[in-house]
Amino acid sequence: PDLTGHEKFGLGNVKYNISRIHVTAVELPSASISLLPGSGIKLVIGNASLTIDMNWNIRTWMFKDSGRGTVHISKVFVTAILSTPLDNAGPTSIALTSCQTTPGDVDIKLNGKT
Repeated sequence: PDLTGHEKFGLGNVKYNISRIHVTAVELPSASISLLPGSGIKLVIGNASLTIDMNWNIRTWMFKDSGRGTVHISKVFVTAILSTPLDNAGPTSIALTSCQTTPGDVDIKLNGKT
């Protein structure tokens, strides 16, 4: 979905809109799954990266600008524990019991037109 909002910044409000958000690359160079006896599944993802392309525009009382942008997030580490209740009532379900994420580097490039 698009992201729209406004923020107070300096001498006034900045209105922004981020649209046409597309994930263009996902890399999971180190991922493992292991069983936790009696409790579920442990998922560990190391050194993951994600690239997102988008359109953006901002507007203030003094100027407006818009363009394309790319966000690249790298060196992300995730550890998740998934529980799998073993009851015979209904379909099998999976619940997220815990999740720990360590963010890495974020590189944002905005190409605009004035």
